[in-house]
Amino acid sequence: MIDNNQLLRFTTAGSVDDGKSTLIGRLLYDSKSIFEDQLASVTATSLKKGHEGVDLAMFTDGLRDEREQGITIDVAYRYFTTPKRKFIIADTPGHIQYTRNMVTGASTANAAIILIDARHGVVEQTKRHAYIASLLQIPHIIVCINKMDLVDFSEAVYYEILSHFEEFASKLYIKDVRFIPISALLGDNVVNRSEQMPWYQGAPLLDVLETLHISSDINKIDARFPVQTVLRPQSAQHRDYRGYAGRIASGIYRVGDEVMVLPSGFSSTIASINCGFDELEEAFAPMSVAMTLSDDIDISRGDMIVKPNNQPEMQQEFDVMLCWLHHAPAKPRTKYVIQHTSNEQKAMIKQVVYKININNYQRITDNIELEMNTIARVTLKCSQRLMIDDYKTNRITGSIILIDEATNETVAAGMVV
Repeated sequence: MIDNNQLLRFTTAGSVDDGKSTLIGRLLYDSKSIFEDQLASVTATSLKKGHEGVDLAMFTDGLRDEREQGITIDVAYRYFTTPKRKFIIADTPGHIQYTRNMVTGASTANAAIILIDARHGVVEQTKRHAYIASLLQIPHIIVCINKMDLVDFSEAVYYEILSHFEEFASKLYIKDVRFIPISALLGDNVVNRSEQMPWYQGAPLLDVLETLHISSDINKIDARFPVQTVLRPQSAQHRDYRGYAGRIASGIYRVGDEVMVLPSGFSSTIASINCGFDELEEAFAPMSVAMTLSDDIDISRGDMIVKPNNQPEMQQEFDVMLCWLHHAPAKPRTKYVIQHTSNEQKAMIKQVVYKININNYQRITDNIELEMNTIARVTLKCSQRLMIDDYKTNRITGSIILIDEATNETVAAGMVV
């Protein structure tokens, strides 16, 4: 039964010491998803550090540096299963210098849990994380108002924070927002309903996670097949075979379909589709397949096979919402490598249109510098045209990353607008 369960990917975000790691530890602990040897190891470490009971945060802080400092500094992925659903958790750091890690952790999430310390209410990091969740089109936001035990489980405090969050979130593109008052340390409303907060009539967190509707973010309409490699077997049996292999980004392809190859614009029809040793009549996203065409066309890595009546935009200059990830600020007119699907080109930031003031979501247009964690709209200019879609309609062909040529480090991630 479990093998057929839906998989829910969710990310946790919040300010420093809001209790993200403790919350995940409580989820794992109360749902009995922890191995005995792991429990014994964390229990021993907790006693060594002087804790009275088990330090739940240690179940997610897997790196030695994290355990020693008592903070999360990297994206920690955890997996657990209940009778109703499978889960992948991306636990991201709360420190402002690690905001870039949230972009990584949230990029594939179906839902985001944003933690708020009931004592402090909505802070800058809360707004930053909500904005990133909105930017990445995460369909479900669960706002967990944590540490309710430290405010005497006050209903008034809960509704004051709820009202403040709704006020600024109304400016964002968020489809579904839910609020849960919890105490991760004591377990209130995490897996089991709290007896301390009878005024809260909603479901505990795990029930919400188990019943969230998971809508596929795969675009089923626009056919996009970025070519990763060309297959030319050397054996005599397959000497004439020329296949184009890659992962279908969106849409459906069938044998006999008329297709167009971009950027060349040549047309042909699909002769065969193979997935491993199996020959298929049709394939769809996100399958990895190899196609052959009826005509000999010069196709290489980075080209895209599409339908003639449904083509992406081919642009050399375009705007993206960019999250700057690198510790060094962006340098004007510097050339970067842009990675878009399987296509790599040289690119430069031609113009910074505006950056977002994360406190009030206003657009700043004067004296803009792209520093770490800056979110800005920029115009990119590439050495050749790219086949792009808006991120809102296609998350695969609407996303890019920028790479520093000298160090090969990823310096920015962007969504086409």
